[in-house]
Amino acid sequence: MQLVVARIGRAHGIKGEVTVEVRTDEPELRLGSGAVLATEPASAGPLTIESGRVHSGRLLLRFEGVRDRTDAEALRNTLLIAEVDPEELPEDPEEFYDHQLIDLDVVTVDGTEVGRISEISHLPYQDLLVVKRPDGGEVLIPFVSEVVPEIDLEEQRAVIDPPPGLLDETEAEIAGSRDKDAAGNRKDETAGGRQGVAAGGRKGAAADSGETTGDDRKGDTAGGREGESS
Repeated sequence: MQLVVARIGRAHGIKGEVTVEVRTDEPELRLGSGAVLATEPASAGPLTIESGRVHSGRLLLRFEGVRDRTDAEALRNTLLIAEVDPEELPEDPEEFYDHQLIDLDVVTVDGTEVGRISEISHLPYQDLLVVKRPDGGEVLIPFVSEVVPEIDLEEQRAVIDPPPGLLDETEAEIAGSRDKDAAGNRKDETAGGRQGVAAGGRKGAAADSGETTGDDRKGDTAGGREGESS
């Protein structure tokens, strides 16, 4: 079967190199030197990778027959497609190919139905599960272990533990309001507590010690003594 493993970005330099948006967890296998890749549109390929290197955190590729910036720029936005054995599995048990995830049912940890995975969106810093909801809408689920704690291929389901607001914006507003109120209460309690301790503690300490030097000490001692006499 065919899998999209990368998307070609802009040209880099003047010798035919291109930036690449990687869409595979195994770039060293799928995008290594000598790999022959189909393309979308098909008219742009097939392309054979001549060399690759990482520059400023991005993968740069050079293809056979692409020798200058003009040729490289003509490939911009082309998808690179690899032939993959449908029975092949990633070496890491926590990694999955796109075709393994598409069409999985999505439920929350308490069993609530969310929808079905229709697509995997590969962003530079994070993958997203595009989930089609029963009402026809879509929700984007970050594909990280904190949000997707379980992928059960046998049961054909993905279990998610969504933070407030991921599935329902109202939940985010309520959670945000609660956090704001809690923060305000903590601030009031802290300010009040410190003020009481500072005033009362100083008065009590000054009264017990009998200190009378300095304006502050005079005021604290007088206040403490006044309270005692009254």
